[in-house]
Amino acid sequence: MPEDTKTSSTSKSATQSKTSKRVGTAVRTLAPMVPLAIALAHGAMTSKAPTAPSTEQSTTISSPAPSVLDCSASVPCPLVAAGHPVSWWFVFKLNAKVFPECGGGTRTCPFGGTVQTTSTYKEFGQQYVVASSDSTQLQDGLTDCLGTTTKDPVGASFNEIYNGKFHYVIWNDQPYGDPKIAACTSSGNCDAPWGHSKGILAWNDQGQGFVMQVSTPSWPESGNPKFPRKTDGNTLGCVKDNDVTFSQHFFALMLNKDDLMLVLHGLANASVVTDPSNVQIVNNGGPSDVQAAVKELGKKSTSEALVEGTLSTGILFISKPSNMNVPPWQMVSSQLGGASLRTATFWANPEIPSTETSDVPGCWNEALGTPGPVAIATTGSWRGKTFVLTGTPGGNHAKIGVTTSGDTSYSIFGDENQQGQLESDCKSSQNGRGGTFYALNNGDLTASITQLIAGSTAPTASTSKASTTSETGTKETKKK
Repeated sequence: MPEDTKTSSTSKSATQSKTSKRVGTAVRTLAPMVPLAIALAHGAMTSKAPTAPSTEQSTTISSPAPSVLDCSASVPCPLVAAGHPVSWWFVFKLNAKVFPECGGGTRTCPFGGTVQTTSTYKEFGQQYVVASSDSTQLQDGLTDCLGTTTKDPVGASFNEIYNGKFHYVIWNDQPYGDPKIAACTSSGNCDAPWGHSKGILAWNDQGQGFVMQVSTPSWPESGNPKFPRKTDGNTLGCVKDNDVTFSQHFFALMLNKDDLMLVLHGLANASVVTDPSNVQIVNNGGPSDVQAAVKELGKKSTSEALVEGTLSTGILFISKPSNMNVPPWQMVSSQLGGASLRTATFWANPEIPSTETSDVPGCWNEALGTPGPVAIATTGSWRGKTFVLTGTPGGNHAKIGVTTSGDTSYSIFGDENQQGQLESDCKSSQNGRGGTFYALNNGDLTASITQLIAGSTAPTASTSKASTTSETGTKETKKK
């Protein structure tokens, strides 16, 4: 059964019986100056918007946000193009049905693999739109194929790691057996309760670096040409599984050393799929506490609490553990003061319907507070062309959202789909998986993404079966 249709027989009552034990165990959102040890040990959760720490939490250390002025050959940073560092960038790869091929670019495989011409690649698309800290409104990307040049954000940033000398960690719950992860199934992928998360971290000997969250199965899966994939490619469009048919998203963000530690703890909390002993996907090093945190990855977390905090750049980071069996985007809303959200994810069976009220779902953890309404975008548009935002074949595999109420304009980039249950079977699908989320407060970007995913909205009650396509889009399976 595909990972996103995997369900459990755990009942609502069983989940609710645990809730009272969890109250007060989740980690509160803290300001960037609060030491990580305090953030991880604090035992209170508020349903209000993130605020500065109280006087009881006033013991702090200075942790200034990283600056692009520090970016160099010895400090890895997000790049919108070679030689052009930024604090953050966001890329939305458009789907192949509406925006096919590369808009004029030539397909190449600079990070490993061969250009795929199999029937699986009958439709492919590597056109994209991009925004960054330098240009905060979405605009068309270059005509080259996304992820294959040093002129596009994904290719330039990955090239900095792949052909550099930095430390890195790659995680992906869908490696398709390369690399082999002991805990994964015969398909080579890791299902629940492993984290539904994909990305790469890179840092230098001082712990300075960046994170790139991705939504693409089977990419990246090698961090250095000295340790190539043995059975597959390592470039977008050059992987056997066609991960460039669906829309996908990519988000990169600068990190200082304290940020890096918080993200590493969040990855462990989310049970991300990696192997610290495999040099193909992990090159450990740097500060001793960073190395120790890396060694804790690749394990199933027993946590039932969020790990979260405000990074030095002001971006809110949230890590949901697999054992917190709640609908993912209601959880995000609860951590943004109960703000209303509009989301675009791989929305497929078992689909969570749109909600219009601030009612607490039956599958919930009281420590989270009250969520706001969560609307499911089913279509979006760019340059007058409408595209599908569900998990229907060739649709959407990005996991993005925006706030639609409140005084703060958050753009949210996540690992998890709005799939599972509001009631009853609380471990269903994404409810029972871990993942991370980044919430960036920027009015221009949020307005651009809001426009991108404006269109039709899923009903508030499921009136028809959503697609049961697996996340890769290569197969369809009947609901079991």
